[in-house]
Order: sequence, then C-alpha cells, then structure tokens
Amino acid sequence: MRLKYLSLAAAVTTFSLSSCSFGSNIDNLMTPPKLSVEQEQIYKALTEGNNTSISLKYPKSGKYLSAFIIEDLDGDGGSEAIVFYEHNGIVAEENSLRLNILDQEDGKWRSIGETSVAGTEIEKVMISKLGTNNRVNIIIGSSLINRSEKNVTVYTYDSEEGTIDSDFSQAYAFIDVTDLDSDNENEFLLLTGASNSAPATASVYELDENGRYICFPIELSGSFTEFNSLTYGNIGGGRNGLCIDELSGTGAIQTDMIYMNDSQLYKVFNTPDEAAATLRPAGYSSADIDNDGTIEIPLQTIAPGYDNVPESEQMSITQWKVLNKDNRLVQKYSSYYSVSNGYTFIFPERWHNNVTVRRDAVNDEIVFCEYSDGEVGEELMRIFCADDAPSREDRLFNGYMLMGTKGGTSYLAYIPQHNKNDVPLAPTAGEAAVGFKLI
Repeated sequence: MRLKYLSLAAAVTTFSLSSCSFGSNIDNLMTPPKLSVEQEQIYKALTEGNNTSISLKYPKSGKYLSAFIIEDLDGDGGSEAIVFYEHNGIVAEENSLRLNILDQEDGKWRSIGETSVAGTEIEKVMISKLGTNNRVNIIIGSSLINRSEKNVTVYTYDSEEGTIDSDFSQAYAFIDVTDLDSDNENEFLLLTGASNSAPATASVYELDENGRYICFPIELSGSFTEFNSLTYGNIGGGRNGLCIDELSGTGAIQTDMIYMNDSQLYKVFNTPDEAAATLRPAGYSSADIDNDGTIEIPLQTIAPGYDNVPESEQMSITQWKVLNKDNRLVQKYSSYYSVSNGYTFIFPERWHNNVTVRRDAVNDEIVFCEYSDGEVGEELMRIFCADDAPSREDRLFNGYMLMGTKGGTSYLAYIPQHNKNDVPLAPTAGEAAVGFKLI
C-alpha cells in the first residue's frame, strides 16, 4: 500500500458541530519561476482586464504550487485557468487576495470573473468531486500573514452563468481530499484543534446528488490545539484510516486513529486514557517504518541499566507498536531512534531485552552492548554520523560500513570482530543493513 505522509503546525481554531451547517503580506524570498508561454497569455488576458497592477500568489503546499492552475472545472472537456494574485495599492479595508477564472474563446484566454479569498496567503488548493455529486469543487485553504489562522472555502464555477460561487467556509487546522472509506468516491477531511468553546474534532464531508453537504464529525481524544503529523494507511485490525499525531502539552505528542466505514466516522481510542497511552516526546512521529503498509507508533522506554540514572543522563529504547484486532497496542519492533540525526536502527529479534545502548561522547558515537543480569557485556555495534568528508573517509578506512546518506550526512556502522559462538548477539553485516532506516 502506498502511504501519504503529511506534516504541519496547525493553529488554534473554533469549530461548532451544531447541525454541521455552513453558512500585511509576506513577499516571496525566492524569485518567482519564469512563466510558460501559456501562462504569459493568461497573465496578459488577466492584466488587460484590471485597472490595477497585480502580484501573483503561490500556494504553500499540496499538489498545486503554481499561481496558475489549468483544469477542466465544468466538465466540458476543455480547460479553464485559475489564477491567484493580489491587487497592488488596494486600500487597507479591502481584501487584496483574489482568484480569477479564465476560459478560452477561439484559442484566446478571457477573464470570466474574480472573487476575493479570505486572508493574505494561499495555503493549499484541491480540485475534486466529493461524494456522489458530479460537481467539480475548488477547495482553497488560506491564512493570515502569520499563517496562524486558517480558513477553507469551497468555490464552484458555473460556465453557463459565468459565475464563481462559494457555499462552504470554515476555520481549520488541517484539510485534505481523500477516499477515506475506500468506496472510490472522495471525501473532504477537516481537522480543528481544541478551543475554549469546542473540543478537537475530525469531520468528513460528502456532497449528495442534490449538492447538500453531509457531515460526519467525531471528537478526538485530547484537548490539543495543534497537529504534528498525519499518515494514511493500515491502522491495524484490517482497517485503513488516518493516524494523527497531536501536540499534547509542551514537548510531547500523542496519537489518535480514525477510520470511516458504513457512512460513519470512528476513532480507535474511545477514551482520553487510551490515547494518552501513546504519549511520548515530540519528534517521535508515527510511520510505516518497515514499508509493509501498516502504521507503527514509536513509544519510548528507558534502556536497560538506566533506571537509577538521573533523567538527563538516561538513554531510551523505542518500541514500535501496532494495533491488533482488539485495539490493543502490541510491540512489533525494538529499536534505537535518533530524532536529531534522523535515523532508527531496528534491533534483530534476539536483541529484545538483551541489549542496551550508550553514548560514546569522546567519539560522538552510539554504542550497542550486551546486557544481562544488570551487567553490561560485549560491545556489539557502533553508529556514527559523519557531517564532513574527512570524518567519513577516516571511518571507512578503519572498517566502518556506509549505511546511507541524507543531505550532507553519511551514516556509518562498525561491527567488532567476534567469535559467533562466544557472542551470539553479535549482528551480521546484513542484519545491520536491514535494521538501519533513515527517517
């Protein structure tokens, strides 16, 4: 199964579940990309119809990252153009952020009309049908200048009337379009963080054949205001859904899992205490660590031998856990996980409860050792992160293996020579290579 990963820092938002009804700018730091011939033609048609100069606006994330989007918005087989921009020199009380839809007549682009967009920045754009309705929806997430307050609006384009209308507007922390219940029809997913007046909430929206929004809401398990990361995939027990890592307090995250079945939205952890069992330091995000399609949750435990050591000196072991059919978290792997260096090493199965980890501060290496009856035994393996070529070449010259590279960092491992009969926990080079994962 192919998983889709998402990361975000979302803001405090307000959301009401009653009846599920709807009712200063940051300049680009990089030079905007050069426009294509078609984009130049669209830009010319747009500016010729405006009495003020404009500045193009580019979405911050998602599939569409251009100020120009070319799609068939009315299902007639031809393409229309959406352009995001702001009017320069507009008075402060007016909203300068705009979208304009253009169509072609006799091979020439002409502006159909424009409408305002809430906020000052385009966060994300999605174009999709929803539910059983054949209407093409233009879903736009926007934000204020500090990107802390986000709003999503759904627009529709009527080519016969030449109008751009909106029938949905809502504050949000995260939005997406996905087939959450695997029925071959897309749903609109919206998450909001907790506020003084409402809990953190996940809501799924569909459009029926009459164009009415059908809302499927569910309260999430914690009083959190921000989301850390989200992952689609198998969440355990034969269910496909969404794994939500939530920021819970200062420097901590916990996990919720939701799925959709029989036109209902469900969560795996039904009580706050069940979700609180996944509490861990921030940075330890859920992931499909072994690429088998199932999402694992990385929970922390004190490494063997560190129970009576000051907390600041303790080392931890990461236990990657999954849900069984009874919604119980069961351990799948033990590992060492370095969030700061972006890797994890999954232990061979025979290492479980038999190996501890220490930090060699002199050589800046992580060392794995035997551990039995409260005693540290033979050294089994070392991992070193080289940030420069001399350090890398020196380690390779002295028998280290290159495990992987990321950016300017090289990851190397060293396995001391042991008699396998004397040190049965000693890893093979193959086990070291299979267990090492870049995050």
